[in-house]
Amino acid sequence: MRDKFKLSLLPFCALVFEIFSLMILTYLAASLPIFKKEGIQIYTTNVWKAVEDNPEKEFYGVLAAIYGSVYTSVLAVLVALPLSISFAVFVIDYAPSRLKEPLIVITDVMAGLPTIIYGIWGAFVLVPFLRDYVMRPLYDHLSFVPLFSFEPAGGYSFLAAGVLLGIMVTPFASSIIREAYRMIPFTYREAVFSLGATRYEATKILLGYIKPAILAGILLAFGRAIGETVAVSLVVGNTFNIHPSLFAPGYTISSLIANQFGNAFIYGYMVSALFAAGFFLFVIGLVVNVAGLIVLRRFSHAQRG
Repeated sequence: MRDKFKLSLLPFCALVFEIFSLMILTYLAASLPIFKKEGIQIYTTNVWKAVEDNPEKEFYGVLAAIYGSVYTSVLAVLVALPLSISFAVFVIDYAPSRLKEPLIVITDVMAGLPTIIYGIWGAFVLVPFLRDYVMRPLYDHLSFVPLFSFEPAGGYSFLAAGVLLGIMVTPFASSIIREAYRMIPFTYREAVFSLGATRYEATKILLGYIKPAILAGILLAFGRAIGETVAVSLVVGNTFNIHPSLFAPGYTISSLIANQFGNAFIYGYMVSALFAAGFFLFVIGLVVNVAGLIVLRRFSHAQRG
């Protein structure tokens, strides 16, 4: 009976695999024209030259968008990591029993909110706050530091996008870390405290025990952040810019596609260039998410063992 049930699930697994394969083939097929015209330069140059009347004069390079995607996603991880770990520890070890479930429900609701809500909040609340109380003071006093060297005129920047993404991906990372922290056997906790460890020392030891789960949560959060579109496009500035400063505006691959795809069909190669950019994002997201799942699975097997 069990074997028959497994066999009945095979068509659905095959369907999922087929859809996934067709997605890859679609991206590759649509990207071929720009690959034939420019080759690898589509990923190594920062030029966006759209010519409506003469396609041969068109030239597209998405290096700035790749840079912005990685930059903002790394910032998001740096924001989400302490928030996720702190929240997980607080909910499991310190929150009163009557508050545990409401706090967990709130994070689950945050994970399910439409991203446009985060984007609007980021554009009208987060960006002005960061510009006036973070970017401007740092620029006025530390502009000689490359990270703070760009004048924050409007506030739309890599920093704003990174902080917003960090807030958005925190529920995803914290759920993995929280469940792993909850799964630590109670005997381990007793053993730590029996050695005379304080609560702070015990927390450090127990967090060290779930390092693979923390890594998996961060990898999955990175994969979620690098593909975000609507919210980022509202706060990142949407400028082809490669600059080390946190306060500089920029582009991400997702925001580039969202902003340019509407009028791309009037150009000869822009659609293909956007598909090539999407293919690069697809590969990055796939690699990061698979790595996170592998780490998480190994941790689960180690826990069971």
